[in-house]
Amino acid sequence: MNTEALLTAIVKSSNDAIISKTLDSIITSWNPAAERIFGYTAEEAVGQSILMLIPPDLQDEETTIISNIRRGESIPHYETVRTRKDGTRIWVSITVSPVRDENQQIIGASKIARDITAQREAEHIGTIHTAIVNSSDDAIISKTLEGIITSWNPGAERIFGYSPDEILGKSITVLIPEERLSEENDIISNIKSGRRVEHFETVRKNKNGNDIYVSLTVSPVKDKKGQVIGASKIARNITEQVALQQQLKQYTTMLETSNQHKDQFISMASHELKTPITSAMANLQFLQRKLQDTDNQRLAGKALGGVIKLNKLVSDMLDISKIESGKLEMNFSSVDVHELLHETIENIQLTSLKHQIQYLNTHENPVITADRLRLEQVITNIINNAIKYSPDADKVIVHCYPENGKTVISVQDFGAGIPAEHHAKLFNRFYRIEEQSRNVSGLGIGLFITKQIIEEHQGHIWLESEAGKGTTFYVCL
Repeated sequence: MNTEALLTAIVKSSNDAIISKTLDSIITSWNPAAERIFGYTAEEAVGQSILMLIPPDLQDEETTIISNIRRGESIPHYETVRTRKDGTRIWVSITVSPVRDENQQIIGASKIARDITAQREAEHIGTIHTAIVNSSDDAIISKTLEGIITSWNPGAERIFGYSPDEILGKSITVLIPEERLSEENDIISNIKSGRRVEHFETVRKNKNGNDIYVSLTVSPVKDKKGQVIGASKIARNITEQVALQQQLKQYTTMLETSNQHKDQFISMASHELKTPITSAMANLQFLQRKLQDTDNQRLAGKALGGVIKLNKLVSDMLDISKIESGKLEMNFSSVDVHELLHETIENIQLTSLKHQIQYLNTHENPVITADRLRLEQVITNIINNAIKYSPDADKVIVHCYPENGKTVISVQDFGAGIPAEHHAKLFNRFYRIEEQSRNVSGLGIGLFITKQIIEEHQGHIWLESEAGKGTTFYVCL
């Protein structure tokens, strides 16, 4: 093969685009690699201006290149951007040299262009990754499978106190307390098997020997063949969070202890108050019957009413104490709901002269298993509420009926109604609707206790209400 044939073969087989052009930038030759890189065939490219490869904003480069070529100067390894036939931009490394005739006159230029787009993208990604690692508040560390530290970012220096010069080449065990050295063996074992270790909370020590709580994520580092050659570790300093959690735990323990003392006090106080209140009620009832004077009877009646309210309050507080301590005991037996409702309504009707309590029973056999006294407490509370919160009405309707094999008791009033946003909150402890409770005594604990009792019966309580038309409470047992 002669020299000319050899050179032609080299040009055709090159992976780089080899292009020649006149001093007027007209393309005169175009090898196969140029077609692969830029997308134009030789027929499409030869005879065209080289400017078709240069983005509009970079076309001044060609003027500079031709100026250098005319002076006989080569342009080595010039990195720039060119445009493919489909309009996409690619990064190229260009070398441009003058072409001379047999008289050594410059008649054009030869250009070798190498596509470095992938390389530039990799460099760009690498730059981004480097920036991320360097700006991270977390320690980002790499190490060999023998635990030797190979990289150390500024975050690691801030957390652990060692500079890169002090730590690179050292064993990762300098950061691990002696009693936790076995953790490193477990971590390396996982890494060698290609498994990540995620969000592992532990203790490490800094340069001063102080313990630091960290959350670790450790991942395998693999070579191009997929072989695990080391590990990358991200360590987040959670010392402050751990301290706050410990404080919160201490405060929670203190609060629980305080609540226990409070509940014990309420329980003891309620028990102690029960006896004198019961005695006062009995004496006031006896006194009221003995007094002949109407005014004195009225005064004794007021005093008795106050003591009855106080007794209800003490009973409710005692119930709350039992609920909080999980000691609200139930004595279940067979209960005829119709009989219970009839007796309860009769007792309430004696003290409520304005409201007529109407009772509807459409249940043929309303016998359930329940704590009779607690169920009476529930019904009494709901009916009394219906009376208290419908002061302008003159009736309350109580209905007992079957539904899906269960017994439902409803209590309907004809008061102002309850806005929907209050429905769920009504069963919270101490919750009261301010605008409806200004002239009604109470602490907002009756429905809380009622709900607890119903739930102890595996039952359900809810309400339906319409503004201006009243409210209906339902108990399903």
